[in-house]
Parts: sequence; C-alpha cells; structure tokens
Amino acid sequence: MIVPMSGAGSIAGEKFSSLWHLVGNTPMVEVIYTYRGSKRSIFAKCEYHNFTGSIKDRMALYILEHAYLEEKIRPGDPIVETTTGNAGISLAAIGRRLGHPVTVIIPDSLTRERTDIIKSLGAEVISVDLGHGFQRSIRLAEEMAAEDPNVFLPHQFSNALNAEAHEQTTATEIWGQLAVRGLRPDAFVAGVGTGGTVMGVGRFLKMKDRSIMVHPLEPVESPALSTGSKTGTHRICGISDEFVPGIVKLGNLDSIVQVHDGDAIRAAQMLAAQLGLDVGISSGANFIGAVKVQNMLGAHACVTTVFPDSNKKYLSTDLVKEEPARNGYLSAEIALAECKPVSGARTANVSIL
Repeated sequence: MIVPMSGAGSIAGEKFSSLWHLVGNTPMVEVIYTYRGSKRSIFAKCEYHNFTGSIKDRMALYILEHAYLEEKIRPGDPIVETTTGNAGISLAAIGRRLGHPVTVIIPDSLTRERTDIIKSLGAEVISVDLGHGFQRSIRLAEEMAAEDPNVFLPHQFSNALNAEAHEQTTATEIWGQLAVRGLRPDAFVAGVGTGGTVMGVGRFLKMKDRSIMVHPLEPVESPALSTGSKTGTHRICGISDEFVPGIVKLGNLDSIVQVHDGDAIRAAQMLAAQLGLDVGISSGANFIGAVKVQNMLGAHACVTTVFPDSNKKYLSTDLVKEEPARNGYLSAEIALAECKPVSGARTANVSIL
C-alpha cells in the first residue's frame, strides 16, 4: 500500500488524479468463435479505450506519478524516451499534459501514423536508422540525459515500475471482471515489447494461484525471446525489439508462444471486419496466441489476453492489404461468431499523489 505524499491537493496531484480517470478500467470482451468445429471463448481487455488509445498509458502514467512522488522529476523537466511507437504517444500526451517538454527517439521504420501522432502532441521526434540497432536509440537517450541532469528517462525496458503498473491495474481488472462471471483465468498470454504487461499481470495471477499459466508471445519470424537477440524481421509492431528487456524474467513465466506475423495480421483483420473490434496487429497476435494456449489446455480453458491498441496506427501497413493464408495459420481454421461485453465493478482511482 503506497502512502500518498504530503501535498496531495497539489496541482500535480490533481492532474494525476484526473488522468487516472482516463487510464485503465478498460472494457473486457468475450470473443466467441469456433475452431475446427469446437465452440470456444477467449477473454480480452480492450486497451484501445485508454487515454491515447493504447495499453502504454498505464505504464507512462504510473512511472511519471512515481517519479513525482520520489522527486526524481520536477515540473518542466524534459522527458526523453526510446520507443517503437505507443509508449512515445503516451509519454508525449501525458508529459505535455503535465507541462513537460518531451523528446521521443524512434526507429526510422516506425509507421507514419505513429510518428505524426507523436509530433501532433507537441513532442520532438528523433529518428534513428534501424540499421544501427535499437540499442543505439537507447544509448542516445542516455547520452542526452548525461548532458542534461534535468532530463528524466522513464527507462521503460528496465524500469520495474512498468511491470508494477500492470500488476496494480491491468491484472486486478482482469481478475475482477472475470469474477463477475464466476470465472478464474487458467492462462494469460501477451506479446513482449518491454515485457511490462506479461510480467506484471503474470506476477499478480501467480500470487493468486501458482497453477495459472502465463505465456510470453513472440513472432516466429523474429524470436528474440527464444534466442536472446535479433534473428530476423517481422511485421507485429511493438513487440520483439531484437533483445530481451531487463524486466523480463523468463524463468518466472511459462513456455514462449510463437505466432506468424501473417497469422496475426489475418486475425486482426477478422476481428475488425467481422466483430467491429478495430484492433492492431499485436492484438491479432495475442488472439492467435490465446487460441494456441487454449489448444494446449482444452477447449473450455479460460484464457485471457489484451488487445493493446487500435488499427488506426497501422493504416500504412500490411494490415490494410490482403494477407494470404499459409500452412500452419490458425486464422484459416477459426470462425468468429460474436463478441460479448464482460461487466465488472470499476476499480478505485489508483492515483498516489
């Protein structure tokens, strides 16, 4: 239990409190489908209902609020972060809302939509040649902080607060929403970008019941988790950034699930066109991953995941092109039936200031 700092009625505290009303408490849906004639369900949190439209709002707001609490950042200090997109959008919006100049360092392969959104939120964008490796972008941020002691680095890839944000918010919401249906999760699946989601949700669920399976997900085409380094290219934006992030402890998780990027694209297209769920490619990957886990555990297993963002940031990608079915794609054997909302009590405002 975190004790609020003195001066909870401060301007900063009021801003964080208001922002927490816009972040978290996202809807959960039950996606009903058939696989090889078997009727099943997958439960997913619709994270595109967050403030800037992605799950990264939880991490960004939680880290910044703790930075204020611990006096690691002061009003007006610059915020600099390396990202493949959604975290940059979240930090730009929340940082600017709090009155901070924000610089976002991105790979030059980032979709045009994400770059334009970050710029539209008043942040400076520095593009780095992806050929130099993602680690070069991280080093550039650290160099900027070394030159200016006032620069605040969220360090999303190594900051334990990233995972804690999901332990305190995402996981508790999943548990509470399923409980309304009289359900407990048998497994949770999520793609690994920074690893905050799968580590934070996983820690909460494992504390509730050690038998709950928690599976990190990676692309077949670039299995960074399995190999520990970049081994190829893939089209699932936001995950598998060529290295295993510092907060990811594979020994605390269950087996790695691999998904073809084309299968993820087809699944995202199906979720949008057939159920009206306007999700991005990583959401399609998580859905296919959840189906794979359900295949392992049994058709009636309660498998949960997250839909991290919407399709609006992928309109210049293969998500809006015809994606052919290939051997081994689960999407070719899935028929989506309907999508039902899962009601649940809203959690309390989690602001600590």
